Amino acid sequence: MSKIKFGTSGWRAIISDEFTVENVKIVAQAIAGHLKDKGIAEKGVVVGYDTRFMSEYFAERVARVLAANGIKVFLSEHALPTPVVSFEILRRKAAGGINITASHNPPEYNGLKFSPAWAGPALPEDTDDIERRANALMADPHVSDISMDEARHRGLIEESSMVKPYLEDMRKKINFQVIEAKAPRVAMDPLYGTSRGYLDDILKGIGLDITVLHDRRDPYFGGHRPEPDEEYLEGLAKVVVDGGYSIGLATDGDADRYGLIDEGGEFITPNEMLALAFDYLIRVRGLEGGVARSVATTHLVDRVAKLHGREVHETPVGFKFIGELIAKDSIVIGGEESAGLTIKGHVPEKDGILACLLALEMVCAEGMSLRKQLDRLFEKTGKVLTRRVNITLTDELKEKLRAKLAKGPESFGGKKVVKTVTMDGHKFILEDGSWLLMRLSGTEPVVRLYAEAGSPDELMALSKEGEKFIKG
Repeated sequence: MSKIKFGTSGWRAIISDEFTVENVKIVAQAIAGHLKDKGIAEKGVVVGYDTRFMSEYFAERVARVLAANGIKVFLSEHALPTPVVSFEILRRKAAGGINITASHNPPEYNGLKFSPAWAGPALPEDTDDIERRANALMADPHVSDISMDEARHRGLIEESSMVKPYLEDMRKKINFQVIEAKAPRVAMDPLYGTSRGYLDDILKGIGLDITVLHDRRDPYFGGHRPEPDEEYLEGLAKVVVDGGYSIGLATDGDADRYGLIDEGGEFITPNEMLALAFDYLIRVRGLEGGVARSVATTHLVDRVAKLHGREVHETPVGFKFIGELIAKDSIVIGGEESAGLTIKGHVPEKDGILACLLALEMVCAEGMSLRKQLDRLFEKTGKVLTRRVNITLTDELKEKLRAKLAKGPESFGGKKVVKTVTMDGHKFILEDGSWLLMRLSGTEPVVRLYAEAGSPDELMALSKEGEKFIKG
């Protein structure tokens, strides 16, 4: 029997294999016990779900278990973006939230994400306890359960739409006046996911000419993972170019990640957007504070921080570490190269809807495309380019790599290693400011290689040196 294991964004597994009704009920029971022992269960729990196969059914079973434990459930009437779950936790002052989602994983997966009362991704102290309880229950199942009718009769389940409060709050976070004044033409691709009814409705509501691709539920997500990466946004890029749109906006399955297509059809990477948005929020909005980025994220944000005299917080991979800094109001913006982003005053969770709207605001306020804004920024900071590749390892190669990483290389491509960062993987910073990061996966025989340099040729050469080190 496989154990329940929470990753950086919850528990995920293949539907009907490990992600079964019984296992979902067990995890819900474990969360109920966790909240009761913390003495906060009476505050209630927000429960949502995405557009995957049977997600609403799994959410209902979670709600029934929580209700059977005497915990009030605020159950969404429709598919709910992960950032909206976080918003509702804070708005309702709830004990936490549960979203049935596997985010950008392939369609055969589903998942369960728990967010604690502070509304960011759960920290290890919470997930470790939930895991322990869940695995004990798998060995000796005793799960409470009642019917939906009984739960409703006892007032333990409150079903409602959660669209309006979030969208009203978004009007405080984004300058819609400048967007309305410019009236840009926008193309959007929710990738069949949960931003439908959120991102599209708020743009239509201010009278924009917006075209929406994949505007329906499809649990197969068109036959691929609902990830707003360059390879999955070719259709959106074509629509943007052919239709003369100002920008293309995309979100992943649960709308906590984003993808951006410039007016020329170019994919703007999350690394580039994070640096641009940081600069914009300081220079145009006048926000005070630093920036948080994961160890795998571009140092272009460090150069922007230096321009403005701001502090950089480097964190391990996992948005929970960035969310903590947002919750403490310590930073202007925080983000990861994997397309997670949030800003000062917003939820301490990744929000792809916010990121898309902020990018649109930037295009309208600056009167130029994101590419032109990036070129302008590079004039001040110098060019910075990044690359990531996944390399499959045999058991033998994996052990050899561990030994080499422990010893540490002295140089790559003739450039001396001047600093090594080991907070999450092994990051080697070179004498010219370029760097390599190698992170071994804990769940599969893969090492993730990240490289950053100042030109395409330098980047490719450095990346090849990293691959040579890994495979040699």
